[in-house]
Amino acid sequence: MAASHPSGDRFVRVAAPGGGAYAAQRDDQLLLLDAPPWAGGRETGVHRPAAGAELLCPSQPTKVVCVGLNYVLHVAESASRNTVPDEPVLFLKPPSALLAPGGAIVLPAGVGRVDHEAEMGLVIGRRLRRAGVAEARAAIFGVTAVNDVTARELQKKDVQWTRGKGFDSFCPCGPAVVCGLDPDALAVWGAVNGQRRQDGHTRDLIVKSAELVAFISRVMTLEPGDVVSTGTPAGVGPLAPGDRVEIGVEGVGVLANPVVAEA
Repeated sequence: MAASHPSGDRFVRVAAPGGGAYAAQRDDQLLLLDAPPWAGGRETGVHRPAAGAELLCPSQPTKVVCVGLNYVLHVAESASRNTVPDEPVLFLKPPSALLAPGGAIVLPAGVGRVDHEAEMGLVIGRRLRRAGVAEARAAIFGVTAVNDVTARELQKKDVQWTRGKGFDSFCPCGPAVVCGLDPDALAVWGAVNGQRRQDGHTRDLIVKSAELVAFISRVMTLEPGDVVSTGTPAGVGPLAPGDRVEIGVEGVGVLANPVVAEA
């Protein structure tokens, strides 16, 4: 990942007066930036302790592009398909589905089973259109964790996956964007109430990260800050009110969210 960035390799977005502020994290300190790190944000001189900071989604993307059926074992467990797709299966989550670390995943009434899906997300660092693989690789700013929450029965019912994937709170993202990691060499896992359900590794991606980004850029323009969620390994499972779901990506940390019923 060759995109330039300010000092530090770990970036978060925190609650601040008037909205959110981007920050570089160094040990136990957050160094506030005047712009997103992928836009060349510079340190403002304002420091905050990392402990107790209210984390927001680490990016404000124009879109979240998701990839379905990108691990062989997940294809095998999927009732909708039993063969590996010839090309990446793309769908979108709206920005309104984004959820900060610690925010509550809300299970809508009457939709049936809702599943967690642990995924590695790629944060795009520069505008990208009709890119080759090398250009796409250079445009990946960093890596984050994504939970592709899915209303499974609606996904199976609908031809398109928008409804089953697009509810408010169905895209937890974070806790940070981390640079300098090889996105095709990271462990990805998911747990509910401390019980590990998913154990995967991005070396098993059917279509690798840079190839995915290049493929997507031939369909739609990717903007700085956009998130590409690369697919989930096997082991997806249902969520219930009162659960606590954790998504881990090696080098990024743990994205944790409680689960509640719709009021």
